[in-house]
Amino acid sequence: MSRSGEVRWAAMVAVLALLLGPLAGTAAAADGPTVKLSKSQAGTGGSITVSGSGWGARALLMILVCGQAVPARGVPGGTNSCANADGRAVTTDAKGRFSRKLPVAEPPVPCPCVVHVATVTGAKAEADAIFQVAGHAVEPLPAETGGGRLSVLTDTRLDGSGGLLTWFGAPPARTLAFTVGNVGTSAVRNPVFQVGTAHGVFAPQWEDQQWRGTIRPGGKARIELPVELTGGAHGEYTVSLKYGGKVLAEQPWGVGRPWGVTLFWVLVCLVVPAALFRIGMAVVDRVRPRPAGGIRHRGLRLPELALRLPGFKPSTAAHAAPVTSTLPWFTPDADPGAAGGRLSAPHDDSPTSPTTPTREGST
Repeated sequence: MSRSGEVRWAAMVAVLALLLGPLAGTAAAADGPTVKLSKSQAGTGGSITVSGSGWGARALLMILVCGQAVPARGVPGGTNSCANADGRAVTTDAKGRFSRKLPVAEPPVPCPCVVHVATVTGAKAEADAIFQVAGHAVEPLPAETGGGRLSVLTDTRLDGSGGLLTWFGAPPARTLAFTVGNVGTSAVRNPVFQVGTAHGVFAPQWEDQQWRGTIRPGGKARIELPVELTGGAHGEYTVSLKYGGKVLAEQPWGVGRPWGVTLFWVLVCLVVPAALFRIGMAVVDRVRPRPAGGIRHRGLRLPELALRLPGFKPSTAAHAAPVTSTLPWFTPDADPGAAGGRLSAPHDDSPTSPTTPTREGST
């Protein structure tokens, strides 16, 4: 090929590259999620329309106004730097698109601000769009701490299980175990991690936990941090790990319902009424008037019951008055001043002495 032909070929390739470059950039951008705003600036009390595409089909998204963030770095402070109370949730359509009206609210930290969109369920994805809250303070971003940088390697899990006390409503507890590596140029000493627990679609509640130790550059360490929920908690939870403002790992946690508490209240509802009923019956039995003669309970009338039986003939002996007899060997003392009776000898056929006192009516 001649020199002029090579020049013409090179020029054609350059022109094609210029023409196809924007198309290639559009295709690359379409591969990831995108966010667009109806206004780039608005004041508190107003609203903007947030739309996006490239998200998963039927995905649940959370839209927030966040401070101290830029799209290149995301939201280093996490959702703690966002106006969470004024956030909005939206579900994408079958093509991964959405459009939602968002009220403008001041974030708890100064700007630069962004509208942050992140997935709540499904595959993790997020995107930001630059936004200015009119009248809100603007400060430079905090300087990045150079040196050591930690990254979670593999094998993140929740160790432990519930016991009998958890079944009766005790706080569920687990241990978040993970392996981190230092990919920075300096050692990391006594790093402070943030462990967050989120129930369903709610934002995580973060807690600072410090690990004692040193991780050399290029080294790794196995770290275990305790995680505990409130008493009686149950349902689907998500445990998140954050370091340096960046979420390193997330782990799902399904907590069973404390059925022991339900069983306890069922027993209370059965036992307490029964105990109150017995106490009431005892009080009624004690305060009600008694029949004459001190007999508290009416006995069964056997004669009336017997008269109703066929073929039963009543006997006159049954209606006879009871006969009382005196023991033959005991006689009361005739002396009226005596305190009691006296024992007498057994009866014999010998005549009674005139001087011996006899019972009244004897001969």
